[in-house]
Amino acid sequence: MKQDKNANRCENCIVRQFNDLRALNRDELSEVSQAKVSKIIKKGETLFEEGEKLNGVFCIRDGISKLSKLSSNGKDQIVKLAAKGEVIGQSSVIADEKVNLSATALNDMRVCFIPKEKIVNPLKANPKFTLEVLKTVVSDLKDSNNSIINLSQKSVKQRIAQTLIYLKNNYGEDSDGYLNINLSREDLSSVVGTAIESCIRSVSALKKEGYITITNKKTKIIDVKKLEQFINDF
Repeated sequence: MKQDKNANRCENCIVRQFNDLRALNRDELSEVSQAKVSKIIKKGETLFEEGEKLNGVFCIRDGISKLSKLSSNGKDQIVKLAAKGEVIGQSSVIADEKVNLSATALNDMRVCFIPKEKIVNPLKANPKFTLEVLKTVVSDLKDSNNSIINLSQKSVKQRIAQTLIYLKNNYGEDSDGYLNINLSREDLSSVVGTAIESCIRSVSALKKEGYITITNKKTKIIDVKKLEQFINDF
């Protein structure tokens, strides 16, 4: 990880408008800005590993990280994708517990590492910040519950389709309509909770049935409404 010396000050950073840090007052933001360390994380590098005790949190300025958990069979299960504007490691830092997930860069990232005390101290003194953090925790819990429901109620093909819609809505498309983020078959199978072989078959079926097209490992959704209808067709 290389230090990025040209990072903006927190007070002027637009990224904070997308996370809990927007609830900090100017003095608190100034303290965070003085204490943070900005870094460049290369694709494939790890921000933190499961079981590690974190001394702070990571605010993502650019790039995407996969948060994964090692299963009993030794395979990584991707729990969540975290992108620009999100803060990761926050729950473990606040609970003063070892982190239960690993975070790995899916592409080159720019992040700001914020020391633990600059997050914990405002929680005790700033009710607005505390409320924002609670909202984030509740939202993460809701997403987790929805994932469990999807695993039990939707087919592998539907879950893959839902993931593609998620990637489109959250990370957009390029000028030719292809998803900006294209997961490897291994990562895609991990996200939806299936074997790679099953993932490959389901992707091929979606392509054959006219929902998507794939060129040079890049995916394009042909008809979003048609794909959404398929997802909701139990």
